[in-house]
Amino acid sequence: MRRLNRKKTLNLVKELDAFPKVPESYVETSASGGTVSLIAFTTIAFLTIMEFTVYRDTWMKYEYEVDKDFTSKLRINIDITVAMRCQYVGADVLDLAETMVAAADGLIYEPVVFELSPQQKEWQRTLQLIQSRLQEEHSLQDVIFKSAFKSASTALPPREDNFLQSPDACRIHGHLYVNKVAGNFHITVGKAIPHPRGHAHLAALVSHESYNFSHRIDHLSFGELIPGIINPLDGTEKIASDHNQMFQYFITVVPTKLHTYKISAETHQFSVTERERVINHAAGSHGVSGIFMKYDISSLMVTVTEEHMPFWQFLVRLCGIIGGIFSTTGILHGFGRFVAEVIFCRFRLGSYKSTSVPLPDGHTSNHLPLITDNSMH
Repeated sequence: MRRLNRKKTLNLVKELDAFPKVPESYVETSASGGTVSLIAFTTIAFLTIMEFTVYRDTWMKYEYEVDKDFTSKLRINIDITVAMRCQYVGADVLDLAETMVAAADGLIYEPVVFELSPQQKEWQRTLQLIQSRLQEEHSLQDVIFKSAFKSASTALPPREDNFLQSPDACRIHGHLYVNKVAGNFHITVGKAIPHPRGHAHLAALVSHESYNFSHRIDHLSFGELIPGIINPLDGTEKIASDHNQMFQYFITVVPTKLHTYKISAETHQFSVTERERVINHAAGSHGVSGIFMKYDISSLMVTVTEEHMPFWQFLVRLCGIIGGIFSTTGILHGFGRFVAEVIFCRFRLGSYKSTSVPLPDGHTSNHLPLITDNSMH
């Protein structure tokens, strides 16, 4: 009884078979079918390789939300070389809350030579080339995000030559922690001193002839310092045309959370516009000579996440490719055979001419003669 029920179940399952097997004796092969199959297999192999390449690749997803963190401190990473002696210049930050952060809190003044060595010049040219490409092709920023922490360092390499010239410039480098509000980081003549109404710089003892605010920005970033990230002002060099000249950078800082398969960090991106002018009070161009970086904090926060195609989606797309190519090539092959048979049959029918066959009663027949085995012999 159990065997009978099992046999009925198997027969029922066989009737539900959507893929019936055709005996090989009933299968007819052809050269055209083999050619189409070869083309189909080649196309499947090519598209499978391309799809696997897409599966291995990742992309960056950008999400925006309101930044609710206003109590934490903002870190500013600075590496700027000014073509003046260190005793003549001072750097500090003054924010909208009238809070002054002196350079002594985290910046180092290092006497250096302003002219770069050959290796350093090559580094600067490479960095400037990357900056120009980033301005033209914004998608390269995704590549930089992915290569963070594993690419080569973007810091200025040390001098490889023994330059005997005495230092004529001052390298100001290090980091500062400031309030998360708009502020002004500046480098001008004289050291900064606190003042009840703000702050001041001791510039009276410095001759105007020694003013030279030609400068090179080797690095400027906000937030956590991430190796491999190239910021908009990295590699910037400005040469002053006058002793009394002001360089201004207007910066908009955007808080950014970066989540990739390599790192997870909280940093800041920024955009910048530049302006420079000569200070001439007689011509109505007022101001103070120096380098001024006025920054403002955006209220929006960007979350950058590296995403990857799920494996199930890769399988679905792969099945679609294989099934679609087999179905399409089968339809095209069947249609091609149908057209070829129609044309060939018409050609064969047109090759026969009608002949008159005499009948015993004296009539003639215009039908085609019946071909028999005897007539073929």
